[in-house]
Amino acid sequence: MKFYIVIPAHNEADSIALTIESLIAQTITPTKLVIVNDHSTDATGDIVSSYMQNHPWISLINVKSEDKHLPGSKIINAFYKGLNALDEDYDIICKFDADLIFPANYLETIADHFNANPKLGMAAGFCYIKQNDNWVLEGLTNKDHIRGALKSYRKQCFSDIGQLKPAMGWDTIDELLAKFYHWDILTDESLHVKHLKPTGASYNKSSKYMQGEAMYRMRYGFTITAISALKLALKKKNISLFKDYMTGYFKARTNKTEALVTKEQGIFIRKLRWQGMLQKFKA
Repeated sequence: MKFYIVIPAHNEADSIALTIESLIAQTITPTKLVIVNDHSTDATGDIVSSYMQNHPWISLINVKSEDKHLPGSKIINAFYKGLNALDEDYDIICKFDADLIFPANYLETIADHFNANPKLGMAAGFCYIKQNDNWVLEGLTNKDHIRGALKSYRKQCFSDIGQLKPAMGWDTIDELLAKFYHWDILTDESLHVKHLKPTGASYNKSSKYMQGEAMYRMRYGFTITAISALKLALKKKNISLFKDYMTGYFKARTNKTEALVTKEQGIFIRKLRWQGMLQKFKA
């Protein structure tokens, strides 16, 4: 299978070489790897360039955007800079972060999953973070959710979902829409990917409000938003985040912020969320 990989990178000089080396070491070599150097002020671009001569399937795009980190929009806008530089002769398109170390069999195993199930639209392994010299599961979400750091999409699924939304919550919307279009999603617990930088470490207060805004834009409705916000705040062990999320939701509702999904998709999403909650309650 032909893997095209796009990696947005902003000031990743301390990790990008490790990510590239782990992709070079894959048992299946990526067909193309585009790294989008987004307004870095460190040596990120130089490090990427040093690999390009010996690995012609690696390329670099330098772009300038706001230095401020805005969850969702900044990274997806950078992703599109890389995607637009590619042709469409791929089987699997990947959006990876620039601070990951992949096991050598990662792409081969993902390819095996896609080959085994023609209805598989998305697949990934699991992110692990370092704590007290041990690598432990980054347990921010359910195990059936693919983390935004390591997304792999079948070409047709990627097209069906309308590609990626440049907004907070994009890495949940893609899965919900994949299910709406009858695609399967798979997470492989055997694939342990080292995630060098914990997610959300640089999020500011306004970014936290964006989580609640995202729930509004996904048409969750008040009740599902409240349950999801409470669950996420408890998982992050910071109950004050519940207030931030709900504030963001009500701001979006008051401002009638544009939804990211259609009304029909919203009905499907709410039904799916309720089904998931009821299953966990019965368990």
